[in-house]
Amino acid sequence: MTNSFETIKERINIIANRIVEIGGEVQEIEIGAPATEDEIKSVEHQLGTTLPESFKQVLLNFSGDFSFRWFFPEEFELPYKYREIFSGIPYWSLHLLSDVEEGRRGCVEQIFPNPEDEYDKVWHNKLAFMEVGNGDYLAFDLSEDRDFPIVYLSHNDGEGHGYIIGNNFIDFLNNWSRIGFVGPEDSQWLPFVESAQSGINPEGVSAIEFRGLLGINI
Repeated sequence: MTNSFETIKERINIIANRIVEIGGEVQEIEIGAPATEDEIKSVEHQLGTTLPESFKQVLLNFSGDFSFRWFFPEEFELPYKYREIFSGIPYWSLHLLSDVEEGRRGCVEQIFPNPEDEYDKVWHNKLAFMEVGNGDYLAFDLSEDRDFPIVYLSHNDGEGHGYIIGNNFIDFLNNWSRIGFVGPEDSQWLPFVESAQSGINPEGVSAIEFRGLLGINI
């Protein structure tokens, strides 16, 4: 497990260095200290639910508070299929998790209250861990018996609404890092999924091509 997280750190450095080399901007790299069991239990108490095991493993063994923000230079051109990609902004924070989830719950109560509605029900039975910044969220699907896949929640009919983008948090982190952490808006990562159930495929044709265009080997 430790080796896997060291690999993630190496990929972050490779991505950041390459963005700078092509004239882009790396605004932030923050890899906070790992969380403690007591900190996790405190947040679980606030939320009224147990955190997914894969997420806890990342919090305990990698970082409790992580943020990485990069942006392509304005003049950087990519083929048409990647036209929406302009940044990578992955983050999570154990200490802000309750606030993020409170935002999702507010959306459910005020905008998507009907669990019988096909669109609304995607917002139900979830635990949000990342605000996308445009009103959307990344969340764990708590209705699944397995290790809680990562689901995209769109507030305005986004194409990625309801897409599973990772089988669990470690799978998601590993695969997302191999496409440079592009996003988190669905328009940025959609070229790298093959269906609503496939998750990000780091070995797909698009991912391999994208890494080649960017000049990174991760």
